Amino acid sequence: SDQSRKINLLMVDDEKEFVQTLSERLEMRDMASQMAFDAASALDRVRLDSPEIMVIDLKMPGMHGTEVLKKVKALSPEVQVIILTGHGDAQDEKECMSLGAFAYLNKPVDIDVLSETIKEANKKAQETN
Repeated sequence: SDQSRKINLLMVDDEKEFVQTLSERLEMRDMASQMAFDAASALDRVRLDSPEIMVIDLKMPGMHGTEVLKKVKALSPEVQVIILTGHGDAQDEKECMSLGAFAYLNKPVDIDVLSETIKEANKKAQETN
């Protein structure tokens, strides 16, 4: 099976502890992830590493998640973006989905829900490549 293929995942969130914990928990589920703590370095990563899947926090200093999403999709339309937010509303969700997000999840996120969503996004990424 191609499950042995590592999922190329980039997590973007300014709360370092949160991303590191999440990353460790995904690691236990055989999902290695890279991390970026701000929008600018996340976009650099998109240019350099071309991640297939990104998990982006909606509210970050410097650049709102929807802006990051727009820029990611402009750089690499095939990247599957999962939006994660602690303070989103229905309007944010609508905007993200219309900008091409793969999924919109609320914090605190259930790790099983997140890993399932990442697997689904990965399937889609494999189909589009």
